[in-house]
Amino acid sequence: MAAEQRRLIECVLLGTRDAEIDAKRNTSSCFTSKIGELPNCFPSLTLRYPSCSICNGILVHVVQVYCPLEGSPYHRTLNVFACPSRECFGKSESWTVLRSQCLETEAAQAQEPKANQETTVATRDWCEGADDWGMDDETESSAPPASSSMETDFTSQLQDLNLREQTQSFVPAGEGLLLPGPVPTFQPYYISVVDEGEFFVDADMDHAQRLLKEYQRREGVDVQQLISCDGEGESEKYEKRKARHGDEIFLKFMKKISVCQAQVLRYSRKGQPLFITAPPSNVKQMAPCCQSCGSPRIFEFQIMPALVSMLKSINADGLTVEFGTVLIYTCEKSCWPPSNQTPLEEFLFVQADPDQKLFK
Repeated sequence: MAAEQRRLIECVLLGTRDAEIDAKRNTSSCFTSKIGELPNCFPSLTLRYPSCSICNGILVHVVQVYCPLEGSPYHRTLNVFACPSRECFGKSESWTVLRSQCLETEAAQAQEPKANQETTVATRDWCEGADDWGMDDETESSAPPASSSMETDFTSQLQDLNLREQTQSFVPAGEGLLLPGPVPTFQPYYISVVDEGEFFVDADMDHAQRLLKEYQRREGVDVQQLISCDGEGESEKYEKRKARHGDEIFLKFMKKISVCQAQVLRYSRKGQPLFITAPPSNVKQMAPCCQSCGSPRIFEFQIMPALVSMLKSINADGLTVEFGTVLIYTCEKSCWPPSNQTPLEEFLFVQADPDQKLFK
């Protein structure tokens, strides 16, 4: 299949860091896609803050992605957490992804009058790609107003959340969030979205070219000749012939993100993940089936290495998380058990960063 045909089939949405969230004005909600801060919780759910399954330390909230599905009566949000302990960096077991859903009628309770225009715009910016996610005019006309009208089809049911036994006491933190006490947090920013196919290369291209030239210097690869290859087959042959250390996958990764080096998320439900290093040989069987309904899990989105340098601590000196890319897989049916009151845990896979200095 030609490269152009593949692009028409697989739509990729890129998330980039937007304006800083003013936490004092409480301008984020469960309908906000954001970096950092504490997660927001739907009014019908109780989210018990997770801990690291390796060191049992408190996790830090990395991203929240509001991603409802087309034709679904549910609002839907994914929250990703990571362990800030250096001993746990690069290990999938030190990360957690939770999926939360609630009916539109339940979500109406969370629509606060004080939500300002900035919040509405931030949510709408992410959802401007709704048509690219498969939303048609009929779905749009029957959807509820404001952020809930941006329903777009993403995933399905999730497995029951199996949180590890905790010895500490949890205290309410508002919006159904239970915390084990003070938790480390990153500076919050809105996430805006752009269709990768419509992204116009501007100043970011200079940065991307510098990165590719650095790779060329180290690997002896002629970047310009590589980029000029029209056919995927020709490009692959050239990479295999020229890359000295067998890291063709990393080279492809660099090529793909070069048009938008600032991307912190790549969203492509049912699409193909972009690996930064060679994946396991059993990658297709890597994600276990949903523990709730038994359905297969599918790739939904991934967190990109550019985010690492954007994570700034609010209340903990030296707080950081390092990774190459984090791949999120969710239940194909996006199942939601009746009367469920807690988020469901999904599957993720972390690839360590082979050369983090290139993304700083």
